Amino acid sequence: MRTEQATTGDMVGRGIVAGIGGTVVMTAFQTLVEMPLTEREESYAPANFAEKVTPMQTRSPAGRRRLNWATHFALGAMWGAAYGIAAARGLRGQKAVSAVFAVVYAGDVALNTALGLYRPHQWSTKDALIDVVDKYVQAQGTGAVFDRLLDPAS
Repeated sequence: MRTEQATTGDMVGRGIVAGIGGTVVMTAFQTLVEMPLTEREESYAPANFAEKVTPMQTRSPAGRRRLNWATHFALGAMWGAAYGIAAARGLRGQKAVSAVFAVVYAGDVALNTALGLYRPHQWSTKDALIDVVDKYVQAQGTGAVFDRLLDPAS
């Protein structure tokens, strides 16, 4: 029986699916654990980002919420694509999660800061911790979905 190695494109596609799964994990964590503990309201950072980098502008609260959710999952899919690239290069498990988290999180904060959407130097310790923990949960969820369900090597 002949086994072919997955292409980088295949791994990125699997990563995108895993990133969507990781976003479901993060969203559940935020909704069921983090937001009740911190008493934080729903964030519209994804919608703010979409409105800043695309010509999209919402006209209603419902439209803004739909844009927020769509962007939330699209950004998670991009985190997953990064995981797929790491996996295509041979990284798996905590090494892959840590590498992807470090690169993508730093890029996320840098880009949003450059766009004027984030002001991390003004964040409280609590706000910074919420941001890091929520996105780390997303990275862990992405890695778990990829490594346990989608990895062609497993």
